[in-house]
Amino acid sequence: MKSLKTSLIVIGTVGLMFIAACGSSTEETETTTTAETTTETDAPKSTAKGHDSTVSQGGQVVESGPYHLELVSLPEDSGVHLDFFLQTGSDHQAIPDAQVKGQVQLPNGEQKSLDFTYDTEGKHYFAVLPEKTPGEYKVVIQTDIKGEKVNGRFSFNQ
Repeated sequence: MKSLKTSLIVIGTVGLMFIAACGSSTEETETTTTAETTTETDAPKSTAKGHDSTVSQGGQVVESGPYHLELVSLPEDSGVHLDFFLQTGSDHQAIPDAQVKGQVQLPNGEQKSLDFTYDTEGKHYFAVLPEKTPGEYKVVIQTDIKGEKVNGRFSFNQ
């Protein structure tokens, strides 16, 4: 009887350890219909096959198929300056001939649309969001690369 109780305690403890190990995760990802969003800080970049994610501008990165998408938000006096880097995933070459639009959800829930313009010197797209409200901004970047639709989801705090 004593060995049965001991066995049950051991099995229960091992089971709890297994559940605890499976329940913890160190990588924060959100799967969308077309892309995987990875919120990045100083952590190592995604290592998707064919992508050299060590090349970063310091923003949030989305690796979507053969593309590297990155959004950098910079506060300015007039609002928030958004830099969007659209590159090939394998060699990080800029893609200058895409149509890029942004949908931004403000902290109060209001929606704003942005058209991004290509900066040939910086080899990236940019737009200015004329908002200064503190809180979390959720951004969906919609790109059309020669008829191919590639979208990325990002967020930033003001």
